[in-house]
Amino acid sequence: MGIALPSVLIVMACVVIWRACDGFEVASKYLGRNLSDGVRGGTINAISSSIPELMTTLIALLVLADEEGFAVGLGTTAGSALFNGMIIPAACILTVVGSVVAGSRVTSIRVSSKVILRDGLMLLACEVVLIGLVSGSRLDWWQGLVLLSMYVVYFGWMLLSMGPSGETAGDQPRGDMGHPEIGGRADGGIIGGSVYWASGGPLLDLERWLVGSRHREQMRDETWNPWPLLVASTSMIGAACWVLVHACQWLGTGPGNGRHAAYDLFGLEFQGIGMPSMFVAVIFASMATSVPDTVISVRDARGGDYDDAVANALGSNIFDICFALGLPILVYTFFWGAIEIPVETATQTGEILVLLFVITLCGFVTYYVGPRVPRGDGTTLIEMRRGTALTLILLYLAFVAFIVARAHGADWAEFVASRFGEVLDRFPRVAGY
Repeated sequence: MGIALPSVLIVMACVVIWRACDGFEVASKYLGRNLSDGVRGGTINAISSSIPELMTTLIALLVLADEEGFAVGLGTTAGSALFNGMIIPAACILTVVGSVVAGSRVTSIRVSSKVILRDGLMLLACEVVLIGLVSGSRLDWWQGLVLLSMYVVYFGWMLLSMGPSGETAGDQPRGDMGHPEIGGRADGGIIGGSVYWASGGPLLDLERWLVGSRHREQMRDETWNPWPLLVASTSMIGAACWVLVHACQWLGTGPGNGRHAAYDLFGLEFQGIGMPSMFVAVIFASMATSVPDTVISVRDARGGDYDDAVANALGSNIFDICFALGLPILVYTFFWGAIEIPVETATQTGEILVLLFVITLCGFVTYYVGPRVPRGDGTTLIEMRRGTALTLILLYLAFVAFIVARAHGADWAEFVASRFGEVLDRFPRVAGY
């Protein structure tokens, strides 16, 4: 019961976040309808699908407070970054490759090398800065401000990269995507209808309640006001993330979680799986909050917008690291003062961030070494096939295996962690242990 209850709550929060993000996606895509493919994927799509990470981190800091809230927030951000960077591109590849489009079988997806370089290198730079800023023993307002400033630079760079026509060099031509679907039922058919009903669509379908079919024509002639839907979706996501934070805290209780050996509910005492809150958030909260990213990217890939699909995954990571972590740190420390991080939490933080960088670097190399296809405009496309997807999945599984083994004190995980510690000892940090 102690494990089953928070597990059910995490699944429920995941479903509510997914449905609420459908409405957020419709509204945000309408606001960014004039952006080019690669830019929209790395900014509007990335922001709309990463709101759960922002809300989870903010709520964790405000509700759990101090070092535990920071641990949950960082764990969610880091785990989501790995899920986005590895599982989402793999899901896009496996969904599209082998299918028949326009009478021919798809053998690979092709992504602009510029999108990979632009977003991949920026992501690696953000992770290096993150290690230097938050892997120490103290968090203050200016560290959050630095992270926010990096996202402002990235966002401005993306907008400036658009030409006068609204296209970015490296963008792939695409078919008419039309306007966002109302009701989040883009899949259609029996399967799509079943998923819609099973995920609480009739009840949680904010577009159906706040927009409805009578506003379709307004959306087409640009007279629709998307803000009510945007606000309602954000509020629902916030409520689901509040449940998610508490569920992860309860799931982590147990003998292996120090002072959090149990949780009280209905006058009874229960125990979870006995893992530190950061490790629980790295696996469970990150998966729950990454569902919208996955849905958006797979939908883009099925529509042939491969640049958007990959840019959304990488751009979401940049948003998570810089904005979804930076803003909560800035807000909390500005009003309640600096966060003092215990040595054990600081050590775990450093280990996870170094591992995040290592696996992200491996993922970037995996993206970039694929076969090249030249284009007439002088740019190249990188082919991604099933082998690429398998490699990315194995990288993510290696990450999860380390987290679980580290939480339970496995010898090999302790050895790897000690090597990460040696790296951190040589790394210039603004807030040392």
